[in-house]
Amino acid sequence: MSVTATEFKLNLGKYLTLAESEDVYITKNGKVVAKLTNPNADRVETAKSLLGIIPADITPEEAREERLDRV
Repeated sequence: MSVTATEFKLNLGKYLTLAESEDVYITKNGKVVAKLTNPNADRVETAKSLLGIIPADITPEEAREERLDRV
């Protein structure tokens, strides 16, 4: 969602709540100057993208050790 800086200032609470579920782009003079986002959203998406990468027959500790051995 995109919102002007003036609209953002007038309805800060509304956009803070909205930022929990989607990014809010704040514009000034027609240009994006800021992005309000949920800092946990990236972590959740990253975790979801990793789901299923570790085989079921290996523990997370074994996977970590295997990964460190490659370095």
